[in-house]
Amino acid sequence: MNLNKAEQEEQYSLEELFVSYKTPIYLFIYRYCQEEQLSIDIVQDTFLRFHKYQHQFDARKSSIKTYLFRMAYQLMINRLNKRQRWKKLLPFLYQKEAQHESMSSIDKLTIQEAIKQLPEHQRAIILLTYYHDLSQKEIAKILEIPIGTVKSRLHASLKRLKELLEGTA
Repeated sequence: MNLNKAEQEEQYSLEELFVSYKTPIYLFIYRYCQEEQLSIDIVQDTFLRFHKYQHQFDARKSSIKTYLFRMAYQLMINRLNKRQRWKKLLPFLYQKEAQHESMSSIDKLTIQEAIKQLPEHQRAIILLTYYHDLSQKEIAKILEIPIGTVKSRLHASLKRLKELLEGTA
């Protein structure tokens, strides 16, 4: 074992990280996709993946919070994209789900409903900014986009939310 390398790398207790970040990550994922089981699965997968790839984490490049949120976000997007591909291949399996969604659109538009209507890239920015108190710099690292893109998406998503809530959309 190379002691110099071990001294340079910060070791993180998986249990401590799980206790600290499971709830914020769960809430981010749940607010994004509105699916409890998917959110629970993503949280578990995030920590399993972190355990497997912990050695790749570099504290000089980002905080552990940013690293875990980025990992969770990527897992969620991959899972949702895979689901979309299945919906295109086998649409008859998802017809009941689509009917349920159209019924809920009759209900009064709430902030949560408005957020759900935002495009994926705008929804992530809103949730990370207002529900998780992350800085634009941290969001840029999580989503792997330039900070200028974070700013423009935040502006566009706030404008769109305002239109949705005022009923002008």
